[in-house]
Amino acid sequence: MSTDGITWLKATKSADSGNCVELGVEAGQASVVYLRDSKNKQGPVLALGRSGLAAFVQGAKLGEYDDLGR
Repeated sequence: MSTDGITWLKATKSADSGNCVELGVEAGQASVVYLRDSKNKQGPVLALGRSGLAAFVQGAKLGEYDDLGR
């Protein structure tokens, strides 16, 4: 996927720890939000609808993904 035309945002509180994701939006496509690993800008990009992103964030806040990767 080409990321040309996507404006990426990184949390200001992420500092330089490198453990961050970036959110991106493409001009004219406000219904889709893109996510990528800030350490691997050429790596895979996940595209979510706004409701999917909201559900993911809510799940993260509730700890639903705390056991992943263990």
